[in-house]
Amino acid sequence: MTAKPKVAFIGTGGTIASLGRDTLDILDYTATDRRLEADAIVATVPELARVADVVPVPFRAVPSPAIGFTEWRDLVRLCERLAAEHPDLAGIVIGHGTATLEETAYALSLTLTVAIPVVLVGAQRPMSALSTDAGLNLVAAVRVAAAPASRGRGVLVVLNDEIQAAREVTKTSVARLQTFRTPDFGVLGQVDGADVRYYRRSERTPPRMAFDIRTLDALPRVDVSYACADADGTAVRAFRAAGARGLVSAGLAPGMAPPAEADALAEAVRAGVVVVMSTRAGSGVVPLTTRLADRGILSADNLTPQKARILLALALTVTEEPEAVARLFAKY
Repeated sequence: MTAKPKVAFIGTGGTIASLGRDTLDILDYTATDRRLEADAIVATVPELARVADVVPVPFRAVPSPAIGFTEWRDLVRLCERLAAEHPDLAGIVIGHGTATLEETAYALSLTLTVAIPVVLVGAQRPMSALSTDAGLNLVAAVRVAAAPASRGRGVLVVLNDEIQAAREVTKTSVARLQTFRTPDFGVLGQVDGADVRYYRRSERTPPRMAFDIRTLDALPRVDVSYACADADGTAVRAFRAAGARGLVSAGLAPGMAPPAEADALAEAVRAGVVVVMSTRAGSGVVPLTTRLADRGILSADNLTPQKARILLALALTVTEEPEAVARLFAKY
């Protein structure tokens, strides 16, 4: 009899771990403040034992808006420790709330040190809900983490039977089950029952640990300024006053800001702040136009503002030279 693969499951909380008031509570369940730890989640989904030898790993169960750099760094360290303690580990699954799941996934894709697959999974309906997607999403994620074909593809995101690349995926709907999408390129693959099928690769998958955050106490401050009609640069100036070393503009498509906002961004560049132009459109590459180049503003490529913020903050841990930062955005 073939031995089942061993997969570690780290629970960080989120909807996939949450318990509402009753089975019809699918929207206000956070009010109960009840979330299962990793071992309880695994026990709640006994079907996991038919797929893999799942090792629950305690972390901390919180809503995903509470997750940021400290948790990213601790997850990097934890994944490294798990890989060392379990040389037979096929992969790691991280349960996560969907609000910031894409940000954690992208941050980990740039900072993890392990070679085995790491898969982030969440749910749109709490574990206690009628027709919850938590259990099947978790089973699919474990299958993906255990699949040999998942190696070398970077950090993956699995929900709704779809496999997405951490860099490319984004949450597109508040409550629909098909919320996680890759607008420009589509899914990497799909999970059909026991079958894990891949159809393409992401060309921007970084090598292990493109940036080392294991010993950092914090990332350089980088803020996002959201462009809108009549934006006058007040937010940009406030972020500078707060000590921002980098700024991302969630610009008007295809990558512009209103005149007063654009002037404030240019002023920030002259003051030594690295400024990157993304777009609030959620899709497409920001062209490095003459207008942007003349102001010293860099292009975020096709990264969303929230992901551009992560890459810029990580980039500033190794360089403050704008040309070097631009090369990192072209690479990752």
